[in-house]
Amino acid sequence: MPVPRRRHSKSRRDKGRTHKKLTMPAVTVCAKCGEPKAPHRVCPNCGEYKGTTYKVTVSK
Repeated sequence: MPVPRRRHSKSRRDKGRTHKKLTMPAVTVCAKCGEPKAPHRVCPNCGEYKGTTYKVTVSK
């Protein structure tokens, strides 16, 4: 395997890591109960989505 002849600077090393970062997940508020939930998902607290109540199952 080839070995680099010269050392890369810290800024050049870190340029490759610019896209390796975590982002906060999007959170919205449930219109019925006011609890935080993921957008476009059934509320885990009350089971409501777009005015319809669905059966909520909690997986562990």
